[in-house]
Formats: sequence, structure tokens, C-alpha cells
Amino acid sequence: MGIKQIIAVASAKGGVGKSTICANLASHFAKDFKVGILDADIYGPNQHILFNVSDSKPEVKTIDNKKLFIPIEINKIFLNSMGFILDNDKAAMWRGPMLSGAIKQLKDLTQWGDLDYLFIDMPPGTGDIQLTLAQRVPLAGAVIVTTPQDIALLDARKGIEMFRKVEVPVLGIVENMSTHVCTHCGHEEPVFGAGGGESVAAQYDTVLLAQLPLTLALRAASDDGQPLPTAAPDSPLSETFMALAQQVGERVSQTEQNAPVIRIFDD
Repeated sequence: MGIKQIIAVASAKGGVGKSTICANLASHFAKDFKVGILDADIYGPNQHILFNVSDSKPEVKTIDNKKLFIPIEINKIFLNSMGFILDNDKAAMWRGPMLSGAIKQLKDLTQWGDLDYLFIDMPPGTGDIQLTLAQRVPLAGAVIVTTPQDIALLDARKGIEMFRKVEVPVLGIVENMSTHVCTHCGHEEPVFGAGGGESVAAQYDTVLLAQLPLTLALRAASDDGQPLPTAAPDSPLSETFMALAQQVGERVSQTEQNAPVIRIFDD
């Protein structure tokens, strides 16, 4: 089994919409490619909720004398998540080695099959779990998600520094909640500040991939477990996500030309 490209969607700060962006980004890729999502956010897994499969459990099969998870297929995406393992109402009170081991097993013991892209929804922060994933998983690149707030931008810088130290290409920055658009009059206002994502991108010689507004439509679609490509494929925001997907694909091609097929085996 082979995975051609693995892309991390990361944020050094929680609450910036990383999981929502990962789900919508992967959904646009799934229109043309074979795509998987690994939800590695061990403290707050959300992908099973964003795809409305929270009541499902991956099947376990014995293949070549190994017990493997069979990812759940939803909207042409193959999904496995810590949310299938953890109880929704209980905190994951695990220490570093246990966390790293759990994520490694989730990655290695999933029968992904042949994928063009595997998106990893990273846990927020720059600690043991993030370093384990960045060092043990052959990432083609990372998409950094932030908001325009100064405190979020400070953490975004830390995330970029972490990936660069482990020699993972930073594909670019997505500035979420860039503006708020009034549903009544259409007035657009940068309630969390302006220009932050652009300045960080310039500082680290990377690109600002997209600026996404804070909208009711995206929140409602996410709560309903329907990413925008499914819920509202012709909406302006869905078109913005499509442009984001195109940019990410182009950036991966630039940084990973002639990349070998990645083979994942259980150690």
C-alpha cells in the first residue's frame, strides 16, 4: 500500500479552525484524488463530528497476521480518528509516551490502501506529539492555520519554526476568521485585526494561501457534518476553499518533485 503525499494541517494555538479547514481542504482534493484524513488531535478530535460519523467505529481486520483498522469512507474520503477510540465526554489524560504511541499505532495500523494525499489534522502546540509526528511521518509539507489576532500569530510563528527545525516544508499560511461578513447588510469588517497573516508569511518567506471569513454558513455546515463541497458546492466560500486546494496542490508539487511513494509498515 502506498501514500504518495502526506500533508499536515497544523496550528500552534487551538480554536483557530484548523480541523474545519482540514476537512474542507481534503474534501476539495477528494473531487479529483484519492484522499484520507488522519485525525491526530488527541485532546480534541473533531473530524468524526465534521463528517457526521461520530456513531461509527472502524472495522478491524486481520491482514497478513496483523490487526488493522479499516478507515471509514465518507464523501470519498477515508477517515480514521482518535475520536473513534476516545469517549466523547472523557479527557485524554495520557502522558507524552502514551500519546506518541497511540498516534503512531493509529497511523501505522490503518489500512489506508493507495492514497494520493493523506491529510493529518495535527494537535495544537509544538510539544512531544507534534515533534513525534513531524519526525516520524514523512511529510510533504505543512499548512499553518491562524487567525489575525496578535496572540494567534505569535503561536503561528512557533509552529513555522518547529516545522523548519525538523526540515518539513511550510506550504503556506491560512488566515481564518479574517473578516466578519454581516448576513443582513453584507458589511465586511476585520473584527480580529488585519494584515497579520500576510506579515507572518512575508517574515518567513512563505505565502498567504487564503484569507477565510467568519461566516454562519461554514459554522452551520460544520455542525451538520457536511463540509462545504457537499453542503454548498457553488457557494463563494466553497470556491475560496477550491482555490486554497489548488494552491496547496501546486506548492506540494513544487516542494516534492520526484518524491518517492511512501510505504507505511508496522514496526
